[in-house]
Amino acid sequence: MTNPAVLMQATRHFTTLEGHRPTIVHKRSLDILHDPWFNKGTAFSMTERDRLDLRGLLPPNVMTSEQQIQRFKADLKRLEVQARDGPSDPYALAKWRILNRLHDRNETMYYQVLIAHIEEYAPIVYTPTVGLVCQNYSGLFRRPRGMYFSAEDRGEMMSMVYNWPAEQVDMIVVTDGSRILGLGDLGVQGIGISIGKLDLYVAAAGINPQRVLPVMIDVGTNNEKLLKDPMYLGLQEPRLDGDEYIAVIDEFMEAVFTRWPHVIVQFEDFQSKWAFKLLQRYRNTYRMFNDDVQGTAGVAIAGLLGAVRAQGRPMIDFPKQKIVVAGAGSAGIGVLNAARKTMARMLGNNESAFESAGRQFWVVDAKGLITEERENIDPEALPFARKVKEASRQGLREGASLAEVVREVKPDVLLGLSAVGGLFSKEVLEALKGSTSTRPAIFAMSNPTKNAECTPEEAFSIVGDNILFASGSPFQDVDLGNGHIGHCNQGNNMYLFPGIGLGTLLSGSRIISDGMLQAAAECLAEYMAEEEVLNGIIYPSTSRIRDITKEVAAAVVKEAIKEDLAEGYREMDARELQKLSQEEIVEYVKNNMWSPDYPTLVYRRD
Repeated sequence: MTNPAVLMQATRHFTTLEGHRPTIVHKRSLDILHDPWFNKGTAFSMTERDRLDLRGLLPPNVMTSEQQIQRFKADLKRLEVQARDGPSDPYALAKWRILNRLHDRNETMYYQVLIAHIEEYAPIVYTPTVGLVCQNYSGLFRRPRGMYFSAEDRGEMMSMVYNWPAEQVDMIVVTDGSRILGLGDLGVQGIGISIGKLDLYVAAAGINPQRVLPVMIDVGTNNEKLLKDPMYLGLQEPRLDGDEYIAVIDEFMEAVFTRWPHVIVQFEDFQSKWAFKLLQRYRNTYRMFNDDVQGTAGVAIAGLLGAVRAQGRPMIDFPKQKIVVAGAGSAGIGVLNAARKTMARMLGNNESAFESAGRQFWVVDAKGLITEERENIDPEALPFARKVKEASRQGLREGASLAEVVREVKPDVLLGLSAVGGLFSKEVLEALKGSTSTRPAIFAMSNPTKNAECTPEEAFSIVGDNILFASGSPFQDVDLGNGHIGHCNQGNNMYLFPGIGLGTLLSGSRIISDGMLQAAAECLAEYMAEEEVLNGIIYPSTSRIRDITKEVAAAVVKEAIKEDLAEGYREMDARELQKLSQEEIVEYVKNNMWSPDYPTLVYRRD
């Protein structure tokens, strides 16, 4: 007998079906060719050319989308060299320029290329190349993409938000440019990170590109170089601070949620000073999350749980791991909080469990080991400060160096979230050779590539062949000789944030709870097969990103239902969601992932 839930789904108008229903457009001729949302270039059929007054405006040979991609790829090699502005313009930036031009003229084909070649192009549209793009954005800017809200717009944001042409927006990524990757304050040029993240929401999660919105909130910059640069496109004044700053962000949040009440807002690359405050201010009122705090934490937790599995132990042994963390910014503290919660949950989720879990971490920042002796300690780092007597018993003191801490603690895991390239020096890695773990793990998670705490070659050559290695940016695997490979796992946020966003959207959850984030992290940790994990592979290949995102989104939906947060999406209301089995939830997610297929276009006069 056929399951009625499946029959019910078959009749629904899911997002994927939009590409197969005719799309009504209110423009023709050159206006269509100049609109990247609807332009198909040489793929317009002859009947569409007649219908849209395009006959004679395109070469006569109708190309398939596959032929278009082949042409694009063939041209890419030739254009890479020509697109460079000079010897200092690397090929990665040249590739970004070429892809950006395609995005400007044919959005559907852009996402076809990105999805089909995600391993090649994710590092171009996202980290590490996006960092270079942001640094040079004032010179690269050609046509607007996204919205800019500035300190000059105070009092006007509620009306400004209606300037965006899309009636529905599902996903916003917003930055204030204050801490772009590990590159510091890039001001208005930080819009590049919002654009890059949303490209991955479309490619990985199948969010409809006509319903995403990159946003830059320009409150000034403290970057002296940008303040003096005549070509800089942003406000050339010092950053707002205090209540003035919060008032701008408050006004923005009220404006976007007034126009689009069901939108999800991802905060991206806000400096630590504001990241936690804004997260706590909004997370119980709006559908929002901070990827640096919560996404980075989830990916790190998945990797840490994978490291336990790679030792041949069950994940429930995670609370026994000794972890040294280098970096106490928003990402570092976010990971610490999430890891402590995960450990505490495994130990019984009570006060003593939290206390016990907290003793598994040693946190080192620019001033050294953080203990309770530290003056002016960041309130967010205080729960992880070591007791002075406890540190003394281990032969450590306030401000002890990273190498000293690693030497004395003999950790299972060395986790880098410092944004300091090369921090895991030869001395630090030599110290890790004394680890009590059968398979010590090194997580050099800082982005972009030049900020990674060490390279995989350094880690394997100094510590030994049996380590686990993960990084935030992509590195090549290491040939260890004798047919052995040292796997470099890319622990990138792209494995989680698209699934968190998609799962929240499809569940209709009012907020994004800790439980939903935990479910996402555990789903990623369990995604890899036992054989892969024991072979040192704890994160999947980016080529599997759509499948990973589907599974993560399903886990988020399931947890939202469990916590009674789900309110449904479109025709799928909360009661119907609750009836779905695990397999049906996965199918529901899959059916709602947009794919870049050319729709049939039909003209209608306004």
